[in-house]
Amino acid sequence: MAIDADYENALEDLLKLQWELRQDGVEAGLERSRRGAHLWIFADQPLLAQHCRLYIYNLAARLKVPVKGGRGLAEGIEVFPRQDRLEADEYGNAIRGPLGIHRASGQRYWFYGADYRFEAQLNYLEKLRKITPREMERFVEGLEMPEEYRPKPKIELPPYDPQRREFRILDHVGPVRRRAGNYWTRCPSCSQQGHDRSADNLAISVTDPRKYKCWAGCTKEMIRAALGRPIGIPKVVTR
Repeated sequence: MAIDADYENALEDLLKLQWELRQDGVEAGLERSRRGAHLWIFADQPLLAQHCRLYIYNLAARLKVPVKGGRGLAEGIEVFPRQDRLEADEYGNAIRGPLGIHRASGQRYWFYGADYRFEAQLNYLEKLRKITPREMERFVEGLEMPEEYRPKPKIELPPYDPQRREFRILDHVGPVRRRAGNYWTRCPSCSQQGHDRSADNLAISVTDPRKYKCWAGCTKEMIRAALGRPIGIPKVVTR
């Protein structure tokens, strides 16, 4: 698993998580990144993504570490894997692998705790204790996903009608590119934070533009707020 953080005081939060993980016997490696750092946790066998996420989200909630998208927060840690499960034809979200060269900066970022030489770094990672599926099951026993991070129930929308008066995301974003059934463009929320320089974080369905998603984790509420068109609370009329 990986925890990505690139906001102000991000390193402080990752150090808190690293220390708390150590209390469970989990040795997490802290790696520098272009804007912050990554905290990596390694296992001796594949683990259930659902268990990994449950463990880290509860840990973050206990330590009051912000999670991006939780409570509408635009900044906070991002937990990888980003999904509990994927279908056979689906892909998860990408993150630069440990010691990989960053495609934007062309640099390699090193782990704290070892000399900044490739061989020393690999030796350091090899010596980190790897957790087991049995240990992970013990970590998550009795835990539930904190309410603010639970997936929202899907809302059945009426058939898309271009003539209906409603918010249209395509009226508020910049140039779009069409690929694989979606339009792709810059995410307004990411842009507000100085991210998404490649302008391809936001996917918008071609057949139903009411459906859109930021692949960097911004929620629909964050995107609408960045556009100055926040999602309103329905008015209650009493008689």
